[in-house]
Order: sequence, then C-alpha cells, then structure tokens
Amino acid sequence: LSIEHDQLNPDIVLYVANHARSRDRYRHEGMDSAFAGVLEKELPDVVHIGHLNHLSTGIPETAARFGAVVVFTIHDFWLACPRGQFLQMGLGEEEVWKLCPGQENRRCAVHCMSRIWGGIPENREEDIEQWVRWVDHRMKEIRNQVGYIDFFIAPSMHIRERLIRELDLDPEKVIFEPYGFDLSRLSRRKRVPEEGVCFGYIGRIAPAKGVDLLIKAFGKTKGNARLKIWGRETADVKYLKKMVEQLPEDRKNKVQWMPEYQNEEIVPMVFNHVDAIVVPSIWDENSPLVIHEAQQVKVPVLTADHAGMRELVKHEENGLLFKHRNADDMARVLQQAIDKTEALKKMGERGYLYSQDGSIPSVEEHVKNLISLFESAIKEKSMERSRNV
Repeated sequence: LSIEHDQLNPDIVLYVANHARSRDRYRHEGMDSAFAGVLEKELPDVVHIGHLNHLSTGIPETAARFGAVVVFTIHDFWLACPRGQFLQMGLGEEEVWKLCPGQENRRCAVHCMSRIWGGIPENREEDIEQWVRWVDHRMKEIRNQVGYIDFFIAPSMHIRERLIRELDLDPEKVIFEPYGFDLSRLSRRKRVPEEGVCFGYIGRIAPAKGVDLLIKAFGKTKGNARLKIWGRETADVKYLKKMVEQLPEDRKNKVQWMPEYQNEEIVPMVFNHVDAIVVPSIWDENSPLVIHEAQQVKVPVLTADHAGMRELVKHEENGLLFKHRNADDMARVLQQAIDKTEALKKMGERGYLYSQDGSIPSVEEHVKNLISLFESAIKEKSMERSRNV
C-alpha cells in the first residue's frame, strides 16, 4: 500500500494498492487488512465503493465493521456476473458472445469459466464441476457482502432493475442517480468543415463494444460518408483492420483509425470532427458516458434500442436507434443519417432528453445529490445505533 496525492487536487490523499499477482481473487485478506488500516486512520463517515474487482469482496464488511455508511455505485454487472457483462462464450456453432439470461452457477461454469481456464478435453466434466463449486462460493460471498451495503447508486434504470432481480435486492436500497459531468470541458464545439457525413466511434475497443458490427454496417452504406475509430492499437484493432480490408473498395478507404486522446481534449480532438457518434455495443450497457458527452455538445448519437442505451436516445428526437446486435439495421440507420443530414443535425441540437435545454447533469449537481443521500444515511444509521443501545 502506497500513499500518493491526486494530480488535479494535491489535497486529496490516495492510498494505492497493487497486488497484480493475485488480482483474480475475489476475496483478498491482505487487501482487507490494508483497507482496515486506512479506515482506522481516517475514520470516514461514508465509504463509497466504485468497484471491487482486483480489490476484495471483503471491503463492504470491513467498512461496516468500522461503523461507516457503505455505498456502492453499480457500473456493470460484476456483483452478479463473475465476468461483469452477462455475455456468454458460445459453444460449437453457437453465437460467440451470447447475451446471458441470468446468473446460474452451472451456466457460468459451462459458458465462461471452464472455457477460459479449462484443461484437457477428457477432464472437461471435472473442470465444469470444479467451476460450479467456485462460482457457488463466489456468489454466496457476494450475497453475504451485499448485506453490509446500506444503499446502491444505479446510473440507469436498466442496471437498477437487473441487479435487483439478480441479487434479490431491496428496491428501496437501489437509488437511480444519473452520472454527473465536468461541463467545463464539454463546450465550444465547432464542426471543422469537411465533405460528407463523418461517423465516429470512441471508447474501448473490445468484443463487447460491437465495433465489428459497426464496420460491417458501414460497409453496406452508400454515399459520401466516413467512419473514424478512436482507440488504442490492440490485437482487436489488428483483427478489425483486416475486416476493413474486406469492405467494398468505395468504403474501405473511408475508414480512418485515430489515435487515443486525453479526455480533456475530447471536444477539439473528436467532436469537432464528427457529425454523429455511434455506440454499437453488444452487451447490456449501463449508461454510456460517451452518449452523455456527445449530447452535451449537441452531437447526435446512433445506438441500439437496448438496455441503458435506449434510455438516453429517443428515435428521431435526439438521435437514431437500430436493432441491438443487428448490422443490417445499423446500416439502415447509418444510411438514413447520410441521406438526411439536416434532420440529423436537428436531432443533435435536442441534446439530453431529461432537461429542458438539453444539458446533461453536472458533476456539481451529482455531488450535491450524493451528499444529501449520504447525510440521510448517516442520520438513519445514528438513530439505529441509538435504538440498539
């Protein structure tokens, strides 16, 4: 455990833990002990957890033992899904990344865990049974730890409802609260004059993000259009570049690979150079940050009619929706954007659906709401202690 200071605000102390050699463990006694040392020193009123992956599932219990209000913001499905995204690895001729209908120990073992860390084929059934036990132990640990969490923050209604169902949570303890953003860096967008319509993809490039479907869809379009893909050069990018080479001649030269950018530079580096952002994810996205960011600078978003994505985009009002995991329907929507550029621009001007002026929630507004929730929880915990004396 090392102590550092935040780069933006040196007054904020960071306790940094590095246990890379055992990062795949869900319960880590050393991490629990180190965290207890921090709690003993700081004595916080609230412990706000953003994730437990690569840390320890014992953190909620440890925090509760010190009397803190324990809050957990749900960013993905990791509490209910060992791999975090409810995507199954296919078997045989099945779809490679199927949507998982829900957590079930044997399903996790067959479709995910034994596929990644399996042994020789002759021992497959033994491997599966071993992983069934492992998943069972993990989920019992998660359900036990959930009992120490005073309330959850859910940035989308979709993830709220899914986690309530998967973990049998008390709905009153799972509070919908949208993300907040630093609006100062999301301003002064000015489109750089270029010919044709430019679609942009920004974010992590990984199978769950559906960039392969976007490339297929773009390859089916006609007219004056380009696709710019921002991201780090990875093995996935190398595969996707080979896909691009298989596109029709008038399309493969219209795909541009752009370098990573600092988030503070997202407006001049990205939004000034696109007419629309496409979010083609194949998993049940929570509340994509890129959708919010695009809407703040009045860039229309094209995304799937699914999960947290469709909560932020209404078809032909502030963007366009296509069928989830469907390259043909995505191509139809891309073509609509190419053919009706003025309508596309007007959709972008609407911005965020849940405010009159189209502005997304500010980080100041978000923090104010969180502090109110924290204060209520602290008061309630204090009253509970008084009753138990």
